Amino acid sequence: MYKYLFLLLLLPVTLRAQPVADIIIRNGKVIDGAGNSWFYGDIAIKDGRILAIGKLGQYKAAREIDAQKKIVAPGFIDVHGHIESGLFDQPTADNYIYDGVTTVVTGNCGGSAVSLKRFFYRVDSLQPSINVASLVGHNTVREQVMKRDNRLPTPAEQRKMDSLVELAMQEGAVGLSTGLIYIPGAFANTVEVVSLAKAAGRYNGIYASHIRNEENSAVEAINEAIQVGKEANVPVQISHFKIGGRSNWGKSPITLGLVEQARKEGWDVTIDQYPYTASSTNLGVRLPEWSLAGGQDSVKARLHNPVVRAQIKREMLEQLARYKFKNYSYAVVANYSADSSYNGKSITEINQLMGRKSKASYEAETIMDMIEKGGAQMVYHSMNEEDVKFIMKYPFCMAGADAGVPVPGKGMPHPRGYGTNARILGRYVREAKIMSLEEAIRRMTSLAAQKFQLKDRGLLKEGMAADIVVFDEEAVNDKATFEQPHQYSVGFTYILVNGQVVVEAGKHNKSRPGKALYGPARL
Repeated sequence: MYKYLFLLLLLPVTLRAQPVADIIIRNGKVIDGAGNSWFYGDIAIKDGRILAIGKLGQYKAAREIDAQKKIVAPGFIDVHGHIESGLFDQPTADNYIYDGVTTVVTGNCGGSAVSLKRFFYRVDSLQPSINVASLVGHNTVREQVMKRDNRLPTPAEQRKMDSLVELAMQEGAVGLSTGLIYIPGAFANTVEVVSLAKAAGRYNGIYASHIRNEENSAVEAINEAIQVGKEANVPVQISHFKIGGRSNWGKSPITLGLVEQARKEGWDVTIDQYPYTASSTNLGVRLPEWSLAGGQDSVKARLHNPVVRAQIKREMLEQLARYKFKNYSYAVVANYSADSSYNGKSITEINQLMGRKSKASYEAETIMDMIEKGGAQMVYHSMNEEDVKFIMKYPFCMAGADAGVPVPGKGMPHPRGYGTNARILGRYVREAKIMSLEEAIRRMTSLAAQKFQLKDRGLLKEGMAADIVVFDEEAVNDKATFEQPHQYSVGFTYILVNGQVVVEAGKHNKSRPGKALYGPARL
């Protein structure tokens, strides 16, 4: 009798001891994001977080996902985005989700939302499909205080800019970004940037830089970024690390060597990259910086002055010669609002359509004419594949698409906005064997989370946020090309953001469980 009574008393305890999850991903090849080798296992998820990992046969769940023969990894973190406006138009962020990205760090290249408090509020109100963190942009701050003036700040203006950076850090920024080829950031000297980086550093922020030059003066520009990090005593992230211009092809061992030397000396310097031989930015960078000071009216006035226009043209052609390009055929229009028929055409082709001679001097005139009409977003085919591969091998290189949230079918944007991560996994890991799959995922996840202080992301570990991708390592591929850029990546079977399924059976289900992710000093 006592034996049966004991069993009856024990039965409820046994039942209660059976763990219950919301979702269990079973039978996957788990890559935890730390660089460790894969292992077969299950992942239990509850209340948006990872409950357990391992052989979880005893666990029950409302939903089970079979990941047999699939890779299960942390959701990818894109460390270099520009999604301030596009995300609010297209909150499902399909281009990122289909590429395995669950978190984007925006506010790069010196451009961020003016009020990060307001930006984060809008993100959380909108609830996009992805998580969003942000840097505070130097150009944004400088323009608030000094407009687009080509001069150094007064002491009072410097203090005002420093205070704006501090406020942004308190509102949740993860650090300061600069875009030192863009106006007005190009007018700043190193002293100004160091002061702002110190302001971010007081709140445990990092310094992320689109450096002053990525072509002939790349060495000096990289050294400046490292110098800012040293003087401000903050970690440094060099954005979309590359070497452009035909005259510089093959110099990536020199430029990357500067980063490695800084790390050997004890400075936290890391980089990010998109896996393409073309960059993308505005058409205005083809003009000398001084000619872009002030607003659009000031630029037009200079271009209408024959003497000034001739000087601008002269400097444009000198730049072209330094890069060892014969003409502007390497420059292709991504989006030209004044005439969408130019989209996808090179400056050389547009120049010919305008009935002008096929000479660089006439193409420079074509560029200036387009600037007068508002400018254009461009794709510049100016890099070398061997340099791309060499940089990608570096163990402290992360993935960053340098993209926004494009409108499908609009313009001819750089394909990096659709296919960066899948291209790395398919072309460079599976085919070229640049690195192991585990190493690639480490760079896309835990390395990025560590650098940008996203403390509960980037690893498959108990207690961490359940941002998870399930993909076929043999099928994952980018589809976007320069000729047909609006194509989503393939191979991702399931994607979870904060524990909710966003992609199932390879299709975005339009769920929007994303949220704002804040920096370490948010009050």
